[in-house]
Amino acid sequence: MTLPTTFDDLIEQAHNHNLYFKLIQQLNKDLLYANVNLEFEEDVLPSSLKYMLHEAIYKLIQEKFSEYLNLLYIIDVSENVVRSLDGSDALQLSEQITFLILQREWQKVWYKAKYS
Repeated sequence: MTLPTTFDDLIEQAHNHNLYFKLIQQLNKDLLYANVNLEFEEDVLPSSLKYMLHEAIYKLIQEKFSEYLNLLYIIDVSENVVRSLDGSDALQLSEQITFLILQREWQKVWYKAKYS
């Protein structure tokens, strides 16, 4: 498996494997475990998914940093990758983190579909 490098690639791969629905389910499950008050409808448009998740991550970084760290831990986003990001601009950081979250969720869904 090669990880998608852009949001559009990720969504395209999810649709090509008929796993977009599973991606949303996995994201909702992990958001619930992390006590983040956000749930996506199963038929959410990719652009809305990206926008709403980005907004939620930005708010977590700004207002609830410990909950943000807990979410990253639950989703299992690579700590080394997160540390390598430039944190000087919270808006840009939250956009990058949003993609890393979706990328990690995609990995989980893809592996479950392939090996189950």
